[in-house]
Amino acid sequence: MSGAAWRKATKSGENGGACVEVADITGAVAIRDSKDPDGPKLVIGHGDFWRFAAALKKL
Repeated sequence: MSGAAWRKATKSGENGGACVEVADITGAVAIRDSKDPDGPKLVIGHGDFWRFAAALKKL
């Protein structure tokens, strides 16, 4: 994942920058803690990511 293009949500500045970052990688989406970019990453399939994001929007 060394070449991954990580990005934050456009509204991440609203909470002091405490957020997650995502990166599109081949066949999946990688997720990491923005405060610990060298820490662990969660990698899930695109479909699972979009279902997860949709569920969060309902909260």
